[in-house]
Amino acid sequence: MAHINLLPWREERRQERQQQFIASLVAGLIFAVVVLYGAILYADSLLDDQNGRNTFLQTEINLLDIKIAEIRTLDEEREQLLARMNVIQELQTSRPKVVKVFEALVHSVPEGIHLEKVARQGDSLTIDGIAQSNARVSVFMRNLDEDNEFDNPDLTVIKRTSTKDDAIRKFTLVSKESKITVEEGDK
Repeated sequence: MAHINLLPWREERRQERQQQFIASLVAGLIFAVVVLYGAILYADSLLDDQNGRNTFLQTEINLLDIKIAEIRTLDEEREQLLARMNVIQELQTSRPKVVKVFEALVHSVPEGIHLEKVARQGDSLTIDGIAQSNARVSVFMRNLDEDNEFDNPDLTVIKRTSTKDDAIRKFTLVSKESKITVEEGDK
């Protein structure tokens, strides 16, 4: 006799396959969640590392900004010191220049001219004086022009005034001092 299995084996097999499918689906979902969670953790760690680098770079930039500001102030102080040194150097080299100018002025004044006022502003000399004649003023200007201490003497005013004895001329003369040479500054 033939054995007939009347049990619903197909339905059992279908249920079994359905349970395997659900188990595979759940396992796949769990695996996908684990992989996704791992990717999120990896991305977060990369972001944290980059944020740490950015913070480090920002603190280094701030330190460099402070150093740059210090360097700028040092450069400004250096420029001020150099300017002071230049002023002192000019004063050191021009100190004997005044004496030489006055000595040359004394030797350039001819007889018949009396100086009333000598004013110095920068490298310009203004000389006020009295002369007995125009010719003496010309001789004085020629003497100044020939002297190395003066450049370009220029007669700005000459007035004739009369006194009982003789007519005298009041004059104003402007001249530049010659530039200081190295030899003059070293002496």
